Amino acid sequence: MTGPDTRPDTRPDEDADPDSPEGRGGAAVVIPAAPPGSGRTGLDRRRVLGAAIEFIDAEGLNALTMRRLGAYLGVEAMALYRYVPGREQLLDGVVESVIDELYGDPDVHLAASHGWQDYLQRLAHGVRRIALAHPEVFPLVATRPPAAPWVRPPLRSLRWVESFLDALIDSGFSEASAVAAYRAYSSFLLGHLLLEVSQKGVKISPEDQPEGVPGAVATTDLSEYPTVVRLEALLSLDESAAEFEEALENLLGRLEVVLREGRTPRRGDTRG
Repeated sequence: MTGPDTRPDTRPDEDADPDSPEGRGGAAVVIPAAPPGSGRTGLDRRRVLGAAIEFIDAEGLNALTMRRLGAYLGVEAMALYRYVPGREQLLDGVVESVIDELYGDPDVHLAASHGWQDYLQRLAHGVRRIALAHPEVFPLVATRPPAAPWVRPPLRSLRWVESFLDALIDSGFSEASAVAAYRAYSSFLLGHLLLEVSQKGVKISPEDQPEGVPGAVATTDLSEYPTVVRLEALLSLDESAAEFEEALENLLGRLEVVLREGRTPRRGDTRG
């Protein structure tokens, strides 16, 4: 006779939001962090960034300092500077690490092999899963200075921008229409998800922005992102007013449909 099974239940909660960690079986951080108090053993950049993500998830972004992260890892703060030059570079690494979770998500495709709509649907849900798994970290994705400061709207992860543009261009979009799609898609997605995590009590503020943004990103090597560099002239255009008006018109059109079709009765509503 065996004893009770004490292993954690990793089966998805069928009643939970399908993009939440509970709906995914409890999975959240995919980056192994060195256990608290483990000292220098096994310490490397990946583990430092993983520990920073865990710390922010638990304590909030504003609580993160090099000293506190060092204590969390069981080392002096100075030991961390071997892997990250300072807090600002640490935050940049956190963003890149969290975005890298997209590329480890089996439900997110790296190419639009089943059509661009399928690609964008999967990508949107993958980003939302990141936001729900790391709500305290997620605002950094949209608020950290972009590695290419001329990208509009700004997005820290050029890997995301590059793969997005390549997928749409490969699907038949012109370069101009791919950039327009990037603008509309990222504005909708990040705006919606920032509001969603703010409803969980997460502070969305610029207080963690480094001073001198251009200097903070001057050392970024853009040679890994040829599509982004090639489309700089398009990505740097400020079309905010026109895009706002177009999005507003689309919303009003959708509300016209809602008005025309009427309200769908809620469960238990027995009114005629």
